Amino acid sequence: MTRKYEGQSEISIGTLGHVDHGKTTLVSYLTGEWTDRHSDEIRRGISIRLGYAATTLMKCKKCPDPDMYTTSHLAEGGKCKKCGGTLEVLREISFVDSPGHESLMATCLSGASLMDGAILVIAADEPCPMPQTAEHLHALEIVGVEKLIIVQNKIELVSKEDAKKHYKQILDFVKGTIAEGAPIIPVSAVFGANIDLLIKTIEEIIPTPDRDDTAVPKMFVARSFDINRPGTSPEKMQGGVIGGSIVQGKLKIGDEIEIAPGSKGEKGFKPIKAKVVSLLSGSGNSIEEAFPGGLIGVGTALDPASTRADRLVGNVVGKVGKMPKVFDQLMVKPILMQRVVGMESKKEVENLRLNEPMMLVVGTAPT
Repeated sequence: MTRKYEGQSEISIGTLGHVDHGKTTLVSYLTGEWTDRHSDEIRRGISIRLGYAATTLMKCKKCPDPDMYTTSHLAEGGKCKKCGGTLEVLREISFVDSPGHESLMATCLSGASLMDGAILVIAADEPCPMPQTAEHLHALEIVGVEKLIIVQNKIELVSKEDAKKHYKQILDFVKGTIAEGAPIIPVSAVFGANIDLLIKTIEEIIPTPDRDDTAVPKMFVARSFDINRPGTSPEKMQGGVIGGSIVQGKLKIGDEIEIAPGSKGEKGFKPIKAKVVSLLSGSGNSIEEAFPGGLIGVGTALDPASTRADRLVGNVVGKVGKMPKVFDQLMVKPILMQRVVGMESKKEVENLRLNEPMMLVVGTAPT
């Protein structure tokens, strides 16, 4: 596959599945980055926020298929770890690691809006489906993510016979869903078994889609940060950073951008205007222009207090004067599912009641 944008991730791939089925471990093996960076995540041992990591897919010119497939993290000094041969760069990709805990479904849905494809991770040492396995698959169906790979993880913990029985459970579970017919790859994310086959499957199943980089730019904000360390002197402080994916158009250093709906005041929301002062790819490369595809970081001249702790998550970024109208009231016609998703026991969905609180997820904005 020919690289479209050198130095930047071309696609975003979601990792989804039940809590503790190995999503973050799988991403870590492929990229070398542990996406649970928040202090609460490390303490509790689960993903709470969307995690991000990037890597470059590579192919050895000497090794047989599928041994030839690897990543920049797994390679040794840019050479094939298996034979020492020269590696061909395929493309850079980003991962969006979604939390599997039942109380964090809105976070998962907000991440799904960024995904070009997904890896549904299912642990072989538990029955299939577990509650969030079913819930996350349904989320992918709702959002319309159809490029899907199933990873049967933790095969090192079960016998060959039990792995086959579990494989049959997966087939029965996905029948009649968007995952029917999706490749199922048995993997050990701890020991790296079948990782080369997974990389090959990513190349085959989740291609880089055609995007319009000449259109008016539009970017969904999935994270926002204050990157300054405590105690940084005012003259050395850097402006706020927003992270997410461009879905159309492109951004370049020096662009004047608008962030909408922006900050909330007494009279409603007010769009924020800023200047792009730096651009980073998902793997940390400094770039002059950012195109549609994988995750990017946009450095601005904004007061870092306005971007700290994900305060701008859910906003949309575009050119000043080219942004769509902001609405503060919506009329929706809900179509309810027959059964509650994500519960071990089957429960009928009840009709909505007047004044019942609801959570909406629009793009990357849960509200």
